[in-house]
Amino acid sequence: MHTVPGIKVLYFGTPVVLITTRNEDGTPNIAPMSSAWWLNGNAMLGLGNASQTSANIAREGECVLNLPSSDMASYVDRIALTTGRLEVAPYRAEQGYRTERDKFGLAGLTEQESELVSPPRILECPIQMEGRLVKAHSFGEERMTAFEVEVLRTHVEEKLVIPGTHYIDPEEWDPLIMKFCEFFGGGQPVHTSRLAGGWQMPHTLRKLSVAESAAA
Repeated sequence: MHTVPGIKVLYFGTPVVLITTRNEDGTPNIAPMSSAWWLNGNAMLGLGNASQTSANIAREGECVLNLPSSDMASYVDRIALTTGRLEVAPYRAEQGYRTERDKFGLAGLTEQESELVSPPRILECPIQMEGRLVKAHSFGEERMTAFEVEVLRTHVEEKLVIPGTHYIDPEEWDPLIMKFCEFFGGGQPVHTSRLAGGWQMPHTLRKLSVAESAAA
């Protein structure tokens, strides 16, 4: 049986992407997001216009799409509810967002120089894609932007590649998935998320206690 209306939030989740960009002063920024899809050599990124990353991509025309594995949830969660914006939008402040300019330091991640674009890659991420902005499409009453990004170069951890090919081994690659503001890997919850509290999500992770998550 189906219920009508269905769900309040049309957000089923995709692999988490850590987008690295350059701020206006040249410092690096990291933004975790999970509203992305790929087709051929291009990616579509859905971002709110209040984010520092949206401003950075629109201004600089470059970014790196870093894909963390499921065992990197704790790194991602450390920068949840943070923004590179010096002024936090009121609605984001109510959700618990705060300004943080040193996202690499807060997350405990390492900068790795890119080859074709200015923003750094994230060393710990097993898949990194250097990208260039192609088009920006406004939607959602102009509160959001879909950025069309051309992937210029992809860096993949060697153990993920099927030997002798340019294909990813699906049994080796276990991406970090965000489903309704919670972290999953291999179909199972792997870490609780600060974001779920900020967005006042009504669920709890029944298969993973908060104590287990904190120790992960």
